[in-house]
Amino acid sequence: MHLNCHTYYSLRHGTLSPEQLVLAAKRLGIAALALTDINNTSCTGEFVRLCQREGIKPLLGIDFRSPEGQCLYIGIARNNDGFCELNRLLGSCSLDGKPLPEVPPPLPNTCIIYPRLVKPIALFKENEFLGIRPEHVHHLFSSEVRNFPEKLVILSSATFLDDEGYRLHRLLRAIDRNTLISKLEAKDTAKKMELLHPPAALENLYAAYPKIIENTKKLMDACGISFETGLQVNRRSFTGDKGGDFQLLEKLAMNGCRRRYGDAHKKAAERVQKELKVIREMDFCPYFLITWDIVRYAQNAGYHHVGRGSGANSIVAYCLGITDVEPLELDLYFERFINPQRSSPPDFDIDFSWDERNDVTDYIFKRYGREHVALLATYSTFQFNAAVRELGKVFGLPKEEIDHFADEVLRATGTEDVRYWKVDKPKFEQLALAQSPGNTGRQTKLDILKYAQLLHGFPNHLSIHAGGVVISERPIFHHTALQLMPKGFPISHFDMYHAEDFGFHKFDVLSQRGLGHIKDAVALVKKNQGRAVDIHDLDAIKRDEKVRAQLRSGHCIGCFYIESPAMRGLLHKLRCDTYAHLVAASSIIRPGVAKSGMMREYIRRFHSPHSFEYLHPVFKEHLGETFGVMVFQEDVMKIVHHFAGLGLDESDVLRRMMTGKKRDSEKFERLKQHYFDNCRERGYPDGLTNEVWRQVESFAGYSFCKAHSASFAAESFQSLYLKAYYPLEFMTAVINNFGGFYHTEYYFHEARMAGANIHAPCVNRSEHLTSINGADVHIGFIHLNQMERSTGSKIVAERARGGAFRGLTDFVNRVDISSSQLDILIRIGAFRFTGLNKCQLMWEKNAVFNPKEKFEASGLLFADEHETFELPELKEGQFDQAFDEIELLGFPIGSPFDLLEKNEGYTGVFADELKSRIGGMATIEGYYVCRKDVRTVKGEMMHFGTWLDREGRFFDTTHFPNFAKLSPFRGKGIYRIEGRVAEEYGFPSIEVVKMERLAWRKDERYGG
Repeated sequence: MHLNCHTYYSLRHGTLSPEQLVLAAKRLGIAALALTDINNTSCTGEFVRLCQREGIKPLLGIDFRSPEGQCLYIGIARNNDGFCELNRLLGSCSLDGKPLPEVPPPLPNTCIIYPRLVKPIALFKENEFLGIRPEHVHHLFSSEVRNFPEKLVILSSATFLDDEGYRLHRLLRAIDRNTLISKLEAKDTAKKMELLHPPAALENLYAAYPKIIENTKKLMDACGISFETGLQVNRRSFTGDKGGDFQLLEKLAMNGCRRRYGDAHKKAAERVQKELKVIREMDFCPYFLITWDIVRYAQNAGYHHVGRGSGANSIVAYCLGITDVEPLELDLYFERFINPQRSSPPDFDIDFSWDERNDVTDYIFKRYGREHVALLATYSTFQFNAAVRELGKVFGLPKEEIDHFADEVLRATGTEDVRYWKVDKPKFEQLALAQSPGNTGRQTKLDILKYAQLLHGFPNHLSIHAGGVVISERPIFHHTALQLMPKGFPISHFDMYHAEDFGFHKFDVLSQRGLGHIKDAVALVKKNQGRAVDIHDLDAIKRDEKVRAQLRSGHCIGCFYIESPAMRGLLHKLRCDTYAHLVAASSIIRPGVAKSGMMREYIRRFHSPHSFEYLHPVFKEHLGETFGVMVFQEDVMKIVHHFAGLGLDESDVLRRMMTGKKRDSEKFERLKQHYFDNCRERGYPDGLTNEVWRQVESFAGYSFCKAHSASFAAESFQSLYLKAYYPLEFMTAVINNFGGFYHTEYYFHEARMAGANIHAPCVNRSEHLTSINGADVHIGFIHLNQMERSTGSKIVAERARGGAFRGLTDFVNRVDISSSQLDILIRIGAFRFTGLNKCQLMWEKNAVFNPKEKFEASGLLFADEHETFELPELKEGQFDQAFDEIELLGFPIGSPFDLLEKNEGYTGVFADELKSRIGGMATIEGYYVCRKDVRTVKGEMMHFGTWLDREGRFFDTTHFPNFAKLSPFRGKGIYRIEGRVAEEYGFPSIEVVKMERLAWRKDERYGG
């Protein structure tokens, strides 16, 4: 009798998680339950699974509503085909950009329930009913609909469980409507009776109309759903035949093996055949072939890609060209990717350049059909601090008060994640009282805190997953509705976790800026130097001494994954100069390894390899490369396999279960017992067995996939090669892809340090993006603040059509430009080729710039001759250009130290001198680059700073909590820093005891 139930996937409306709804129904003795979220099918699979677990019959439907929130009708699926019909109706309207129809089209496998008479009840079809709400029962005796009893059903909606849920619902509706809760209208919210009523209470309420009760039960008996789950939901064949799929995959893999390894590599050929056998047995041939097809399209289009993730553990993937990570070299286990004991489907991660990914995605939709392809959704959820701000608005607090209160709450909790809050309710009450001494204000603040906690984690809206794509065998509407996103691609309503429950394996078609750096740098080298660069000869690049020296120096600004200050320090400390070392470094820099203390232990063992003993010879044999430290997920598998004798497939399953919710499962206990039994049979002492288990258990929680690190390291070497041999083109490519750890300013700085002449934008030399000619780098128009994109495009187009501009007069006669846009160009120095300073150009502008006259309909038959004026002496200050650059570009092109108010007689040290000052005090001036904030175990804040010295070289600082409070950061600028020079494994840094920001020169044009 419950035909209209909502979870919190009825976004900004529902208040219950799927589990809360099902468990509440179980407590009330409800035998059948219909999930009908509002314009949403996100949790249908989860709901069905939960109902089956609790012995409740699940029904699925959709509550179709207008953009204004009015319920149009409710559709209940009679069967799986009916669910497909409902999804198609909702999804098609989104894809076509059309509103939902007021009356649905024919849906033969569904039941339609109208909340009101949208047409005469005598015209209702066989599958159409009128829902009678509890509050309307007593009106039936006087309504004409009583004459059609067979068309009436109970419509008892369920949106919350109690009064508190109702209040939370109202707050959600106020957030959705962006209004004060006191101004909510009745039509904007659910009725207070939208509770999950016990069946007996509903039957009693409708007792006078037994036919309605009978109709409702009959409808529910006639409806049902049974989801198909498992790998068969995916596209089942690439060639149209499973046998044909295997034959094609085997041919491609063996041909690729000969291409990659030659004809006589027996070990590689055996590994290929071993993997093929498992792939065939587990029915993954189509998955490999579709991925190969996607990569083949990208290669034919000239796109560079990186295959990473656990898929790089497969030699078949390597031979197919899906990945360039060679698994034999790194001893990568295929079982980490696919094994018979693994319940979850595998996934390939394929990275493309950020400006090419959409085209690859479009190919997938067109190649496999829009009826069968969808991007995965992700759920953007309410975070605690954001919820505090949203609730502050609906309660009517002024913005300043909301911001202050939210900041105070964040400081009190120490984190936005409520799971790690360090304050209790009394402390919150004290905080609320301190913020609002009055009773009314205090209660409001307490309500905000209370409901922010309840809202934390609620889904807020659907977003696009980073790159997940699913390809279904049956039309995708059998599994989900779709929603069109701004980029033109539809997303499923379920996320990757719900997709996994269905059995979908996803294709991760991802984008990253690093590949754009590489692609554009290669093109710029060809254009600027006439050289073709082979960036795919990884074996040669890994051996190149110049590349290894670049890596060893830690000077990797712009290089993918290894440019951050932390990575720079780690590369120094490890003297990292090989591919294997970089693979390890890419893993131990991860937060989990670093926080566990194993990064420090790894570095210590690297420098003192004889200072420790291996737990067992197995550790030395299989973890010698990482000094006995389990850096990678594969290391955990190695130890469990080689030390305790579990199969590699069992070892991977055990590792997975240690990191997830399945630690309490019977399978985990069985594998754990298997480990201890095997150790006992091998005669290991209990102490050794327990210690190895302790290490395995703790390492499994933070270890990183080795194949993933290897993929990152391969791309890093490609970037290093370009930086080492073609630094100017490489840095220009980094700038033009707008991606990296640092602000764009520091990539221009890096280019200058490599020998580039950096020029401000010029109307005769600059393009939309930054350009390079020889060693001259001209900043692109795109970097000018407030410069319209169309202005830059007009300049470039007109220059291509009519040649270089001869002066300001020629420019304004040829380019349609506004006065303000012309001012920007003059101020940045874009007309410096004329030989006139900016003051003179502004004077000339007043004489020659008349856009109204120039662009009137009649046009000019002849160019006007302007009078020649004798100009007064117009001088430009020494630092005017630098101040204009700061305002228009965000940074000065020259050295920022030139702009210091007091800039004579520098007596401090330079970054290169720090190694000679270890243990002593030093004073240095640094230009702020970035900082990292870290909380200590006591909850205090400490900082790690990165700076440029007067010579343009990087150095680092540590700011312990007590000194950080005395000498805080005060924004961007140049600071005088005093502190003790410390060293860790050859990498110097300054432990700051005093710091002050230095004063800039004043811009004399504005009053000096």
